[in-house]
Amino acid sequence: MIMEINKLLQEKGLTKYRLSVLSGVPHATLSELCNGKTNIGKCSVETIYKLAKALGVSMETLVEDAFKPQPSIEELREKSYEYGLPEYLQSDLDAFKEGLKNGSSLIDCLWGELYGSINMAEISDGAITPEHADYLRQKYLWGGGNTDGAH
Repeated sequence: MIMEINKLLQEKGLTKYRLSVLSGVPHATLSELCNGKTNIGKCSVETIYKLAKALGVSMETLVEDAFKPQPSIEELREKSYEYGLPEYLQSDLDAFKEGLKNGSSLIDCLWGELYGSINMAEISDGAITPEHADYLRQKYLWGGGNTDGAH
């Protein structure tokens, strides 16, 4: 939502003050919506209507982000644990995922490279925490990523 009103203000060449005047919505309310202190999903229908009309968009456009399902803790952890890794680890993780997807005959080599990179990132470089390393090992090396049971 924060992005939506700010984006619309920019597209329309309006300031928050001008939108406040055009819509009749108090400037303080508009500021809180734009900086994320207030969620538009908690605003009255009248406020949403006034803003939508002044911005020339539907009410649905203004509120749709407020009602999108939020990612689960697991999804957030996966995103933070599997991206933004040291370059060598990210490369080996991506290669391993690709090898699994394509049924690579080199999966054992890719497994070994990933195992070494996780250890290097955790122990030698301190680039990831032990919890982070355990997560990657469980998911890819000991868990669902290992399809042949050899490791």
